Amino acid sequence: MKARQLEKIGIPAQLAQMAKWTAADARKRGGLTSAQVRSVMAELVADPAAMKDDEYFGELAVALEKRQLLAAAAEKAAEGFEPRATPAPWQQWGEDLDENSIEQMRNACQLPVSVRGALMPDAHLGYGLPIGGVLATDNAVIPYAVGVDIACRMKLTVLDMPVNALKGQRDRLVNAIEEQTRFGIGAEFKGKRREHDVLDRDWNVTSVTKGVRAKAHAQLGSSGSGNHFVEFGVFTLEQEELGLEAGTYLALLSHSGSRGPGSTVANHYSKLAMELHPELPKHLRHLAWLDLDSEAGQEYWHAMELMGEFASANHWCIHHHVVKHLGAKAILQIENHHNFAWKETHTTPDGEEKEMIVHRKGATPAGEGVLGVIPGSMATPCYVVRGKGSSESLQSASHGAGRVMSRRKAKETYRWGPVNDYLKHRGVELLSAGLDEVPHVYKDIDQVMQQQDDLVDIVARFDPKLVKMAPAGERPED
Repeated sequence: MKARQLEKIGIPAQLAQMAKWTAADARKRGGLTSAQVRSVMAELVADPAAMKDDEYFGELAVALEKRQLLAAAAEKAAEGFEPRATPAPWQQWGEDLDENSIEQMRNACQLPVSVRGALMPDAHLGYGLPIGGVLATDNAVIPYAVGVDIACRMKLTVLDMPVNALKGQRDRLVNAIEEQTRFGIGAEFKGKRREHDVLDRDWNVTSVTKGVRAKAHAQLGSSGSGNHFVEFGVFTLEQEELGLEAGTYLALLSHSGSRGPGSTVANHYSKLAMELHPELPKHLRHLAWLDLDSEAGQEYWHAMELMGEFASANHWCIHHHVVKHLGAKAILQIENHHNFAWKETHTTPDGEEKEMIVHRKGATPAGEGVLGVIPGSMATPCYVVRGKGSSESLQSASHGAGRVMSRRKAKETYRWGPVNDYLKHRGVELLSAGLDEVPHVYKDIDQVMQQQDDLVDIVARFDPKLVKMAPAGERPED
């Protein structure tokens, strides 16, 4: 086919050579006539997405669809960004929040897709949406409002072992952690890998998830870096609850997410969202969204959900193998996640009940009766909570105590000598961690809990005693 014929059909000049090769291949291998090729080319121009899997025309369809999307994005850029006429309403919990996080929340509520927002008492600066930010949107998902560590989560297991095992069986507990999981960027199982049904899911749901399946298998059951941890401690119930009698128990607590695969998914679709929204000003670029009616939006949604299953499988493997290593039994397990987007029905500012996409970036789901786990630091309590279903917070609560200091500032400020004295006074043995995760870089968890007592009820308490995080020097992935 000649360039003039291709241009008449609607093939741009930049793709003319690819189209010629495609046409020749379709005639030679596929046996199509020139008239049939022209007809198929016309269908391809009209709907390239429908032909992306075609044996002969698929590659051209993918290239054409991308050009069409970028052309539409360029038109948006030329028109300029138009914020909401009135910012979406949002409410704040906590009185001493970082001003940068408040400004990020205000910015997020200017997006034309934003409906409502909420800011939790552990809020601090993040990319796009602040950590501790909750944002409900209309039929759109924002990759950076989900976060880089997709579906990061907490899991707590109460064991049928006595609390005094923390001292009497200290070595067994330490070996269980150090042998049954891995810490650090790129951490994986080099020998016999973990197995879980999540590997049987459809990892071909997107080209990105297909490409990370091998890495997912290698990293399954690992813990990562940053604020991720695995620890043993004392679980305390003041009264009969959760099917257990009042008293103290030995418990295992972990915090980690979807590791390298989740990061790859997040980075790919965040970049794509920003390419599709060049009209956004610099301070809003990381809030670029994907319409859920679009193929890109559906791809990200399916990839995000798969990363949620993968993150949960990570925790299952950690807890299963640690408990098995000890020859113990789990008598209670509680799990919840953050850094995710949910389809939920909430009330709009106009009083209408409507399905929204609720992003909880570093925020815990707190629907009525829903159990969650909110940690403090390596030397302060973690609380098991029951949600009160607050409509004002979009049924959310904090996901932890919240940082008060950057990692860089922490390394400049603290030294291990005084920190180790503090940990010893608190009865905590630290197996490994960096100075950027010492207790002093976090808010007072009890104050944070007081500031959200209208969002959750405290059910139980966990005090860490044997704590392991990634060694110093590891790049954070939380």
